[in-house]
Amino acid sequence: MSTQTPASQPTEQSDKYARKAVFAAAIGYGLDGFDLLILSFALSGITASFGLTNPQAGSLATLTLLGAVLGGFVFGVMADRFGRVKILTYSVLIFAVFTGLSAVATGYWDMAAYRFIAGIGIGGEFGIGMTLAAEAVPARWRARATSWVGIGFQCGVLAAALISAPVIAAFGWRALFVIGAIPAVFAMFVRKGVEEPEKFTRAAQRPSLRESLAPLVNTPSARRISLAMVILTSVQNFGYFGIMTWLPTYLAKQYGMTLTGSSLWTAVTVAGMMVGIIAFGQVADRVSRRAAFWIFQIGAAVSVLAYSQITNHALLMAAGFVMGAFANGTLGGYGALLAELYPTHARATAQNVLFNIGRGVGGFAPLVIALLAQSYGFPAALAMLPLIYIVGFLAMFLIPERRGAELH
Repeated sequence: MSTQTPASQPTEQSDKYARKAVFAAAIGYGLDGFDLLILSFALSGITASFGLTNPQAGSLATLTLLGAVLGGFVFGVMADRFGRVKILTYSVLIFAVFTGLSAVATGYWDMAAYRFIAGIGIGGEFGIGMTLAAEAVPARWRARATSWVGIGFQCGVLAAALISAPVIAAFGWRALFVIGAIPAVFAMFVRKGVEEPEKFTRAAQRPSLRESLAPLVNTPSARRISLAMVILTSVQNFGYFGIMTWLPTYLAKQYGMTLTGSSLWTAVTVAGMMVGIIAFGQVADRVSRRAAFWIFQIGAAVSVLAYSQITNHALLMAAGFVMGAFANGTLGGYGALLAELYPTHARATAQNVLFNIGRGVGGFAPLVIALLAQSYGFPAALAMLPLIYIVGFLAMFLIPERRGAELH
């Protein structure tokens, strides 16, 4: 005879659903990370194959992220109207198909088109996945849950860092994009394995485009908070893509590392990012959102500057771990922060629109870094990045503290 009480059964069912939802969101965001980093490792091969300049090569990453801005708008609004899980599936399919098509590109312009459209698909994954996770868990675990979604992204990045060099050595850069098309299978898993969150299904409102966007700008307070969130997400994305897109090239040119060697150093940096994301979730849930962001923004500014000045290989690896922890530790925190600031009928829209505007701004980082490096060298370009974290630190003053608040 079961000893389970009527009160415990819903709790166990809720916990099981929460784990499934967080896992599905993390896997979906992991595919995003995998795709973006294989482009970084493929850039040198693409550049050689198509005879591109460094700014042209950097623009491929920029176009991917600009596509994500458009995808963020479209898929965010659709997720608030038609469902988180359903729209996440479509976004994964679009990005998987056009990532696969990147393998057959014949020159800069068709590659640029494939990357832009793949970016549209990528644009839906962050906000929908973070919304799904935030709505599935109790308030006291929210930052930790969204941080685990952020860990999913880094697992995808780590997988790309580990397999890119051997795949390119054996089959060439095009094979990486063939592998990147595999996520289409995952899209089917999402649809069958995870239901829509209860907070979405119970919401009476199925908003129009205007109703989804209004809470972002309809009051002076809303406009102030939305602007601050755009600044915060722009800083995080600019730092992340500025570092990760050019890190393999920086290590190869500055220290003469082979592709395999730069893959190892990049993997260590990504491992640091994973530790940082877990630590951030703990601090944000146990202390406050604001304290967690401030600690990590200060740490990012100091560690990026230190990394740009180091020449010893062993010390460079350790510094890369620390830099990764602080520069990308905040990634999971945006999901919890945005979920608490906007209502259910606009939550996925806010997550996708505000984060992807930041990702679009951050998308210029590969191009800006390339232009700065062309004039001053990669170390100097990297040394300029800490300035952005000061801007992020100041923007956090405009964000209200809502740790532990129930979603409405």
